[in-house]
Amino acid sequence: MSQQQTGSLEQITWNGQHIASIIRRDYMPETTTFISPDSYYQQLGFVVYPADGVVPRHSHLPLQRHLIGTPETLMIRKGKAEVELYALDKSPLGTWILHEGDIIQLVSGGHCFRCLEDTVFLEIKQGPYTGLVEKERF
Repeated sequence: MSQQQTGSLEQITWNGQHIASIIRRDYMPETTTFISPDSYYQQLGFVVYPADGVVPRHSHLPLQRHLIGTPETLMIRKGKAEVELYALDKSPLGTWILHEGDIIQLVSGGHCFRCLEDTVFLEIKQGPYTGLVEKERF
């Protein structure tokens, strides 16, 4: 496992494969900064505007994309949780504590959570929900 930490941003990898990014609640870039590469199915970044900045009126075109996998991003809105991360071969990589306001982007490998307090997650992932078996438990 490799862990690259720059201030309040942690990148967890295994054998060159990105497993997860943890963005601590105090991470606040001064300029627009994307955490995920342009090639990822789920883009994660901070877009920074000055006071009176404007996001021009727009809509998104109905592009068809072919996606494999289900990356997900979670934010701890309330509470505290421990996340265990696993490599692609299901070997354990370690545990991290996530506090209120922390964000984790789960890219590959496996994971599980143990809530250390009453916890509310905000979860964002690719849809639509198919109702099919989408998880492998181990």
